[in-house]
Amino acid sequence: MAQHPLPEAISLPSPPNDGITSLQYLPPSSASSSLLASTSWDGALRIHDTNAKSHVMTQTMGSGPLLSMAVAAAGGGGSTNSGGGSGVIYTGGGDGTIQRFEIATSTVTTIGRHHHYFDDSRLTVAPSDNADLLTGRKKVAVSCLSSIDVDLIASAGWDKKFHIWDVRQSNNNTNNNNNSKGAVVSMDLPGKAFSMDASTDGTKIVVATSGRRNCFFDIRVPNYAVINNENATTRDDENDIDSGAINVSAELLSDRESSLKYQTRCIKFFPDTTGIAVGSIEGRVAIEYLDDIGIKSGKKKYAFKCHRVNDTIYPVNAITFHPTYGTFATGGADGTVVTWDANNKKKLCSILKCPTSIACLAFNYDGTQLAVASSYTFEEGERDHPREEIYVRDVLDSEVRPKAKK
Repeated sequence: MAQHPLPEAISLPSPPNDGITSLQYLPPSSASSSLLASTSWDGALRIHDTNAKSHVMTQTMGSGPLLSMAVAAAGGGGSTNSGGGSGVIYTGGGDGTIQRFEIATSTVTTIGRHHHYFDDSRLTVAPSDNADLLTGRKKVAVSCLSSIDVDLIASAGWDKKFHIWDVRQSNNNTNNNNNSKGAVVSMDLPGKAFSMDASTDGTKIVVATSGRRNCFFDIRVPNYAVINNENATTRDDENDIDSGAINVSAELLSDRESSLKYQTRCIKFFPDTTGIAVGSIEGRVAIEYLDDIGIKSGKKKYAFKCHRVNDTIYPVNAITFHPTYGTFATGGADGTVVTWDANNKKKLCSILKCPTSIACLAFNYDGTQLAVASSYTFEEGERDHPREEIYVRDVLDSEVRPKAKK
């Protein structure tokens, strides 16, 4: 039987000018089903059309390097009273701000901030050395963002804090200098946040921190009235309905040590939330299950080696799950993208080799395309390296379909 040629990876025009930090497809809409958002250390949010292979827009967010991004869940229609839906993107900045960008109007709004507070009386540095010392606080990078639903965004940062933000409250707040006091949930983390993911139903969040800790949160959002629905009666407190407040709570279900011996780089829930995939700097992926927090799987955790070339071990920088099959792809600092079948403990195939590290990965919403950020992640320190590129490659069914059990 004749072999079909492998799909070609196409580089998108006008890529970021500095390290790429996140990639995510926007939910399909009547306008387009192939918009891809990216953020980078150059402080800009970019949008490309992956079908047309074109650059749509670049927006400088003005919050320093952009370290994280979340695309709003579909719904809400972009109204001023709602989080926004498929036309809204949130970014986490190096200056500690979380910002909302509405594509249709090119409007940027600050919805919250992370701050690290300290005692002024213990300062040993002259205030003139840092303007933030005058206020007794230091802004810290928002390293992780996740969308819980159309109106709720979760953030975690280098300040060892986890917050949930009600976007509608932020939109109604005319003071864009609001800080973490505006969060509807604020909780401490055991270390700096390195990676975070929300379950597909928005009820669970996992945060990987320094010290190899994985924290699992249960997110409770009682039924609440949609502001624009005049017949809404799901909440008794009319004042809450008028203000658009959401009664959100979060419980720490588990703070456990990673089964991997080295620092976590990326963490992702399975699509059915029965487990997680964890990638580390030591070229390994762990598959862990969540029986200890009440999600029964009956399976045992395991780990496997990957992204290694002879005796050289490379970090696993990115993990993304296929939306249909539940298999996943990993991207490593060796520049390769590999697909895996976790249930059957099988490697599927190596589907791409890039000129430098793979920083981020994203499947589109039907799993027929894979976006790949080729961007040096400084695992070998400062050196000359190929320029940043975003590649898009069509995905063959055989490359992501689970292997049949023998």
